[in-house]
Amino acid sequence: MEETSREAVATAVQRVAGMLQRSDQLDKVEQYRRREARKKASVEARLKAAIQSQLDGVRTGLTQLHSALLDVKDIQSSLADVSKDWRQSINTIENLKDVKDAVVQHSQLASAVENLKNIFSVPEIVAETQQLIEQAELLQAHRKLMELECSRDDLMYEQYRMDSKNTSDMNLISIYFEDVQGLSDELAKQLWMVLQRSMVTVRRDPTMLVSVVRIIEREEKIDRRMVDRKKQTGFIPPGRPKRWKDKMFKVLEGTVSTRIEGTQSVTREADKMWLVRLLEITRKYVLDDLIVVKNLMVQCFPPHYNTFNRFFGLYHNAVSTRIKELASEDLEANEIVSMLTWVLNTYKSEEMMGHPELRSECDINQLEPLLPQDVVDDLLSKYVQTFTSNITGWLRKALETDKKDWQKETEPEADQDGYYQTTLPAIVFQMFEQNLQVAAQIDGDFKEQVLKLCLKQMNTFLIRYREEAVAYKEDHLRDRQLPQCYVQYMIAIINNCQTFKESINSLKRKYSQSSEPTDSDAAIGKTLNEVAKEGCQFLLDEVFLDLEHHLNELLTRKWLTGSHAVDTICVTVEDYFNDFNKIKKPFNQEMTSEALRRVVVEYIKAVMQKRITFKNADERREGAERMIKEADQFKFLFRKLAAGEDTDRLCGAIAATAEVFKLTDPTLLFLEVTTLVSKYPDIREEHIQALLAVRGDASREMRQMIIGTLSENKVSYAGVTQPIFKDITVPTITMTTMTTMTSMATAKLLK
Repeated sequence: MEETSREAVATAVQRVAGMLQRSDQLDKVEQYRRREARKKASVEARLKAAIQSQLDGVRTGLTQLHSALLDVKDIQSSLADVSKDWRQSINTIENLKDVKDAVVQHSQLASAVENLKNIFSVPEIVAETQQLIEQAELLQAHRKLMELECSRDDLMYEQYRMDSKNTSDMNLISIYFEDVQGLSDELAKQLWMVLQRSMVTVRRDPTMLVSVVRIIEREEKIDRRMVDRKKQTGFIPPGRPKRWKDKMFKVLEGTVSTRIEGTQSVTREADKMWLVRLLEITRKYVLDDLIVVKNLMVQCFPPHYNTFNRFFGLYHNAVSTRIKELASEDLEANEIVSMLTWVLNTYKSEEMMGHPELRSECDINQLEPLLPQDVVDDLLSKYVQTFTSNITGWLRKALETDKKDWQKETEPEADQDGYYQTTLPAIVFQMFEQNLQVAAQIDGDFKEQVLKLCLKQMNTFLIRYREEAVAYKEDHLRDRQLPQCYVQYMIAIINNCQTFKESINSLKRKYSQSSEPTDSDAAIGKTLNEVAKEGCQFLLDEVFLDLEHHLNELLTRKWLTGSHAVDTICVTVEDYFNDFNKIKKPFNQEMTSEALRRVVVEYIKAVMQKRITFKNADERREGAERMIKEADQFKFLFRKLAAGEDTDRLCGAIAATAEVFKLTDPTLLFLEVTTLVSKYPDIREEHIQALLAVRGDASREMRQMIIGTLSENKVSYAGVTQPIFKDITVPTITMTTMTTMTSMATAKLLK
């Protein structure tokens, strides 16, 4: 308390100090005092009111507790009086047993009197009920049946109450009413027959279906009443509960299953399209039936039956069961595709369960899959295996057909641009396109899988294609007269490679969501380039086989004295390239460049083989001028053929070599050779020695000096785009060759 007082004083001092910080505030001291006094009075008034409220609440609570105590004492006294009266009345209750038995007997007699009319007329009512059932008057028949069952059940219940252990009387009643159970079973059969034909009945006579539902609802109410009475008394009539509602749903389920199972009208042996027909019939039946359920049958059942969703589930389960049975059969590849397309796409589309008329009544996204994922995966795996086997066979047959075309005596067809081609790429990619279209109908991921498989098979096929092209060339070399159109079909093979590339890119753009290159892409591109380049090489080999004789004349005495070898070479090359114009880009450009390079290499190779040694300056000049002229001929020809920007450099190698021969002053040979080496750094020492040997006037010391100096200042040719001298070997003169040459020289001198 003291501590609280000290805190209050300290707070007050602090507050007063805050009020009186300036001298002019001293004039307001009285005003501050009155304001604080008003605040204090207000706080005290609120405190008093709160305390008074608390005291009133406590007073009220004490009053109520006192009243409750008095009530408890009164109740205690009343319970004691009740207990005393109950003990005194036990003997009186035992004395009323006879009265109780009399009441039970009276109740039984009253029930018997009440049902007396029905008891005596049971045979007549049974006959009437039977007749009503046969006449399909089901509601009236059921009313009669309920009267009979009610009479029987009441009698049996009263007998049970009187003496539950007296089975003989119970049996007597059962025997007397034994026809009632037969009527119930007969009526049930009629109900089930109507339900089995519910899709037809609801169109022709919906009141019949409504009557069946009303009967079943009545029986359900009786079942519930009897079950409740059993809980109270332990008695339940024979045949109860009937559970006709559960049986009704089982009958409807069986009806739906039978309808789905009965859609197969043909077998595979009779019709290859049997599965497509079966799935289409199933689709039509299910859609038509569900529309009937929505528009007609829902009105015949109580709302709490949730009729449409129940039928929707029944049809879904029946279709799922049937599809699983079909999936377990040994399906062919096209049948697997048809089934999976139907299951994964058609089933939930607007053509079937997602139809606009059904969409408002159900959520198709809540449906379980028709087939488990593992079954779908197994079917896809089986399809992939079959597809792989089939496509391997198709590609093999396509290649065999194309190989037969290679032997024809007529030229291959040309496309709209005039390029030779065969039908192989079109056949191959038509197969791929068809299978990818099918795969796209199933699933996007599966489409990607099939595309990868196609590309993988394509790579294997192209390796085989390459082998067959090589074999085609080798067969031709055994007899160059056959096949007659070897060049044209080899051009078509080269063009097919470009067509394959374009078709593959087209397939990827159309069917692949990924633009990233794969390992198969790289392998296919590599193989196609190899096939095309080898095909170009084979064609150039063909050209140079025809040029071989004329190339051998170059840089010989015959050539020096006047030969038309280069003229013939140019004419032959140009003639071949008239056919080679049918080669597609970029292979035609590459082939022209390679032809130029080979011509130049063969020409320089003729120089390096030292077929001639110039005897004097006139021969050197004449030979050099001839070489320069022929270099210009090659340059003119290959510019005409559009060989590319390397034409001048390659043909310039011949002219530069000629300049070495043309030089009249041997002392300037070093400078000329140095110029040649600077232009063509891939030239080697043996090449220079061969050039000097052909020139014929370079002394040994000069050759050694030139070679030695160039060796010390060797130029790297790593950056040369298209080396010329690198692939030219200089032949070494063996002892045999030297002996032969000596003999020939001796014979010539003797002459």
